[in-house]
Amino acid sequence: MMDEKSFFKQVPSWAAKVVWYQIFPDRFENGDPGNDPDKESLRGAWPHDAESPWNLSPWTADWYKLQPWEKENGKDIWFNIQRRRYGGDLQGIINKLDYLEDLGIGAIYLNPVFQAPSLHKYDGACYHHIDVHFGPDPKGDLQRMAKENPVDPSTWVWTEADQFVLKLIKEAHRRNIRIIFDGVFNHMGITSFAFQDLLKNGKKSEFRDWFTVTDWNTPGFLGAPFTYEGWFGVAELPELREDENGIVEGPRQYIFEATRRWMDPDGDGDPSDGIDGWRLDVAFCVGHPFWKAWRNHVKAINPEAYLTAEIIDPPEKVLPYLEGDEFDAVMNYNFAFIAHKYFVNRQDKITPVRFARELDSLLNTYPLETLYVMQNLYDSHDTQRLLSALANPDIGKFENWGEFFGKSQAHNPHYNIRPPEDEETLKIHRQMIVLQMTFVGAPMIYYGDEAGMWGANDPCCRKPMVWPGREYEAESTRPNQSSMPSVPVAFNHDLHNFYRKLIHFRNEHPALQTGDYGVVVADNDSGLFGFRRQSGTDVIMVLFNSSDRKQPFSIHENHFHDKKNITDYLSNKEYFRRDHEFIVDIPAKKAIILY
Repeated sequence: MMDEKSFFKQVPSWAAKVVWYQIFPDRFENGDPGNDPDKESLRGAWPHDAESPWNLSPWTADWYKLQPWEKENGKDIWFNIQRRRYGGDLQGIINKLDYLEDLGIGAIYLNPVFQAPSLHKYDGACYHHIDVHFGPDPKGDLQRMAKENPVDPSTWVWTEADQFVLKLIKEAHRRNIRIIFDGVFNHMGITSFAFQDLLKNGKKSEFRDWFTVTDWNTPGFLGAPFTYEGWFGVAELPELREDENGIVEGPRQYIFEATRRWMDPDGDGDPSDGIDGWRLDVAFCVGHPFWKAWRNHVKAINPEAYLTAEIIDPPEKVLPYLEGDEFDAVMNYNFAFIAHKYFVNRQDKITPVRFARELDSLLNTYPLETLYVMQNLYDSHDTQRLLSALANPDIGKFENWGEFFGKSQAHNPHYNIRPPEDEETLKIHRQMIVLQMTFVGAPMIYYGDEAGMWGANDPCCRKPMVWPGREYEAESTRPNQSSMPSVPVAFNHDLHNFYRKLIHFRNEHPALQTGDYGVVVADNDSGLFGFRRQSGTDVIMVLFNSSDRKQPFSIHENHFHDKKNITDYLSNKEYFRRDHEFIVDIPAKKAIILY
């Protein structure tokens, strides 16, 4: 059995044992209607309309149907979706921690929670305060924040929202659930204190060197008296300036101070009351020297902190970030790309042999301990949801990120906005869940996948969470506002129970957390693929049948330490040894988990 202390030297061992759950705060749960966003809070966010009629969007409404006040501005659904706010907040997350604990979740990744006007919060106004509408006293918190010098930590106050996130951390830790924040350090928003000062004072601003002004004499976006570099040309996201050391000294120091604030809130040297790590947005856009220095800073505060990055590149381009001096892991999109080619795609579906080879290639790219803490995901806030991917199997190649992003949006007239309903596709869906929960790495669920949510790429992957016991309006409206046959929207209890069953199985078996991996079958003729995971005497074998008929498979007794019988966890079917082998049957389009 693995000696964790000697094996996990560069990455935190706890991150290999958890199942992750990603939460998009505005869309998870509204726990406190008293702190809901108002129209003024939209000011500074795309599409820059804080004047048209506006109301908080009804949680359970038909997603594409324009609300009465939305129709008044004469704009289409895509304009109005960006103005929508649903009121999800920290109290809502706290209210649902018992749900997550019961599901078996061990760690939460929170999309940005810092003060920002957008629905997604990637346009940070600052890094040292939680968004006031996530806490209990928005008006009071704005007044408290106004008294500070944002770059002088000695003047920083703890707002009610800040205190509330500490409560969330405490309540999560009490349930043995870790929490990491989204660090958006490549850019800030146009409402940020630094950029606002630059707009006001121009070349005399103390924040002049924080951003890259390309022309002081040519007016730019929204009346700015100068032009500047935004992230990938997005003017709402002015990039922080870099030099040979990465992000320059002013914003670097501010980021370091904000990092310490959330990792050791009371400054006593004990990080147990702080967050457990960070997910770093568009990490590939920031220079390596910055990440190396920042990692040292983070690990000095909490050696067990977990650092994962958003780097959507081929494995060989990801590798330089995972050499032990920058990140512990990445959001493992390459795992998703390979899985899509085998399970989702139909026209370009790869064979079992090719599938096994590509998974092996992925595993052989990274350091061994890194593999166990990679976040194995199928979808996120930046992709179509898994069920929608299965309903659109051949719209393009997922790994061609830039091209595929647009093809998988509901703007695409050829995109199927309905979920899959045929039995064969739903069987494939469950095979994918089995793979995610048993393969090497830590599974990450995007909120609502376990509830049966579907949706095209951004913004339609960001619908309000579907909760049990609530009446949701059926989806019967297309983006162009024409009618379509209704699709019921409700919490999928059967799917939830399937996720829960698998998550708890993973949590109970060291073999699935830190066990060895080896392929036991990859056969194009039978359509079988399978692997074995082992940690000491804990042995699991997972077998997938992609064919249209039941397939027998022979397993030598040595695989299970000469045991007399083994059981399929999913069906509870027992198999008994005969003449030194087990003969198991794998149903068509299904997986079995033998233990």
